[in-house]
Amino acid sequence: MNVKKTAGYGLLTALAFIFSYIENMIMAPVPVPGIKLGLANLVVLAALYRMGNGPAALVSLVRVVLAGLTFQNAMTMLYSLAGCVLSLLSMILLKKTGRFGMTGVSVAGGVMHNLGQLLVAAAVLETSALLYYFPALLVSGCAAGIVIGAAGAEVVKRLPER
Repeated sequence: MNVKKTAGYGLLTALAFIFSYIENMIMAPVPVPGIKLGLANLVVLAALYRMGNGPAALVSLVRVVLAGLTFQNAMTMLYSLAGCVLSLLSMILLKKTGRFGMTGVSVAGGVMHNLGQLLVAAAVLETSALLYYFPALLVSGCAAGIVIGAAGAEVVKRLPER
């Protein structure tokens, strides 16, 4: 890997980490726990569209681990990793089909991130009662995905190709 690529990955990871930090400082005024805008996904989305699947996955996973070690505990990091992996896979697959724009890919990522976290929480707590949160998380994932997707489209327009 050349120095420019390594520096680029580091820069994107740092930016995603900073966005995670900012988001952890903001308390969302909603009654359902876990609802966030997903600011760090803006960086992942830009990486996915400008650098490819591998770099986007690397930036996303490293950011989740760093944020988990810095701001969270092991269980919270597990939830974040589950959401991250499911979100990444869905975004990569939908982008690959060519049938969805960046906003649609982002919406799927937001919804799947919430679903991944919810499924892990239900498994850890051994209760399906948590799945009652899914409608609220579905709406919040769609809303956040639209905002991040629209912002991501603007960012990608302004970034140079690879």
